[in-house]
Amino acid sequence: MLPFVFKRNYFKKELIKQGKVELFLQIPRSISVKGDEAYQYIEKSKTPTMHFQPSLPRLPIPKLEDTCRRYLNAQKPLLSKEQLEKTEIYVNEFLTKDGIGLHKELIEKDTKNRDTSYISEPWFDMYLRDRRPLPINYNPFLVLNPASNPEHNIQLVKATNLIVSSLRFMKSLKENVLRPEVFYLKPKTNENNVYHTITRLLPPQFSWYGAYLFKAFPLDMSQYHNLFNTTRLPKPEKDQIYENATGKNIIVMRKGHFYSFNVIDENGYIRKPKEIASCLESILGATISINERPIGILTTSERDLWANTRAYLSQIGNQEILQKIDSAIFTMILDDMHVGTDYNELIRTYLHADGTNRWFDKSFSLIVTNDGYAGINFEHSWGDGVAVLRFLKDIGNDITKQPKFCADDIKYLQKGAVEVEKLNFVIDDKVQNIVNRQKEKFGEWIGELSVDHMIFNEFGKNECKTFGVSPDAIMQLAFQLALYYQRNYVVPTYESCSTAAFKHGRTETLRSCTIETKKACEAIAQKNNNLSKSELKNLIINCSNVHNKLSKEAVMGQGFDRHLFALKKIWEHSNTPKPAIFSDPAYDNINHNILSTSTLSDPAICAGGFGPVVNNGYGIGYMIQDERLGAIVTSYKRNNNANEYVKCLEKAFKNIHSIMTCGK
Repeated sequence: MLPFVFKRNYFKKELIKQGKVELFLQIPRSISVKGDEAYQYIEKSKTPTMHFQPSLPRLPIPKLEDTCRRYLNAQKPLLSKEQLEKTEIYVNEFLTKDGIGLHKELIEKDTKNRDTSYISEPWFDMYLRDRRPLPINYNPFLVLNPASNPEHNIQLVKATNLIVSSLRFMKSLKENVLRPEVFYLKPKTNENNVYHTITRLLPPQFSWYGAYLFKAFPLDMSQYHNLFNTTRLPKPEKDQIYENATGKNIIVMRKGHFYSFNVIDENGYIRKPKEIASCLESILGATISINERPIGILTTSERDLWANTRAYLSQIGNQEILQKIDSAIFTMILDDMHVGTDYNELIRTYLHADGTNRWFDKSFSLIVTNDGYAGINFEHSWGDGVAVLRFLKDIGNDITKQPKFCADDIKYLQKGAVEVEKLNFVIDDKVQNIVNRQKEKFGEWIGELSVDHMIFNEFGKNECKTFGVSPDAIMQLAFQLALYYQRNYVVPTYESCSTAAFKHGRTETLRSCTIETKKACEAIAQKNNNLSKSELKNLIINCSNVHNKLSKEAVMGQGFDRHLFALKKIWEHSNTPKPAIFSDPAYDNINHNILSTSTLSDPAICAGGFGPVVNNGYGIGYMIQDERLGAIVTSYKRNNNANEYVKCLEKAFKNIHSIMTCGK
């Protein structure tokens, strides 16, 4: 399972300094548009959206010896001396025997498929073949900060503006006028007219190289088209990503009921805000009870069961309804939930809810609560966090700075301008029994899930800079230390890192549990150690230095996880004996990630997270802000206690801060 990727890209040595792991998403450089045309587009970039795509560098395949060395280094803090000696034998054997042929075959295959990356196909395949349910296991969530103006948080107002801004984003994307996603080593480059003129005039086959000369790095945008009009279809053994770009409708869900209406008119234009608001008002104003036959709950089930049930639903007369859902631009969820100030309830609402008012198969669902919280839950197989975060930030910025519908407009709404169709599934006793069982099963599942969070206000990114350490390294050390307080040992840890700097790059794993973090945890946790605070501080600085090196390698596609994964996939399609490196219990152990982490450090977002990826692990979505640090933690109660872990995490932050401030 790949958790949601919050980590931003950075390049070159300058970005490692002070732990800066940020992607500077700049204000769009766009053509000024006026009149009704301005309403149709969120922006009209002078440089076409996909201008840099043909010339993006390809994801490198690491050298086999580098991968083996990095793999052994990652195993060292996790294995005993005897275990490590055995693993070293297996790795050396792989390096000199089995691995040579597999690596050669991977390179040959990659050479023949220059329009993609070596990891793209097997990574898609991994997601789509997994038979586990999507919610909690895979689908992550993000929540926007509420608007400062209470009137903008009215559910009808918020939902209308989100729909409009999403359509404006979609239209800019589909017509190739959404600004390209570019990382600027020097943010002011985005304001440089010479840079934009040169890169725009260069042929797409060479445009990346022109940007590189200005220390600007265009990012892969191949995943963006999957945002709209797509759905993951459950199929026996392997699911399918379905896309129908002609769909003009959205699906609105409320109380487990489904509604559909066209938000794009017959001429391809986005409907007016009042027309969209009128449709939503009719849904919100309808006198309906909670659906006792909520078909959406089936998207919480195991994939083969859902595939068979969906096939049966089609047979008994629901094919047209399913087609409307699959082809819809996206899903808008209107929840009657009033979150208030209960942050843990907010997390649960966007991570899973009770499953009855959700369709987890859709590429993404926008969710708006009764009190105006707005966020997104998205299906993960089609893409990673770079595309979703860009989309959510852009529409969040749009509804804040350019809201197209306000509270005063509600009194002027006219009903009937656009037809709203209620989608009524044909349901027989067989389907009803499956729905009832799944409601019960999902209820038991979410009841086993432990959710908690912490906000640490005593220090943040700015103070980490004064310490001379990476804020991300501090977070990762704290995660290890908190678990060390619980279990007295360190564990396999997964930190997501985007490789969007490369064509069809997905992610690489940053193995943040190192020999250095283990030493620091042991020293800090021991109450009677003989080390001074100054010596402990040096241990933490060493952790940061190693972490920075690993971060740089991962973002440049020089980790070991994806390479070994691809080599293992090639072996699986061969008729050769299994290499010892993959039979080694240490390989399974390091891929059983007790701590699965991803960073979210954006002021527009108030919450984001995902479920634990293994039954005895923790899922940790975290944020690093100027003056504070925070984390959302999930686990299963029968194996772990998220509440207890959060308390240990707070203790870890306090102790790390105390050490780093010694001598100031």
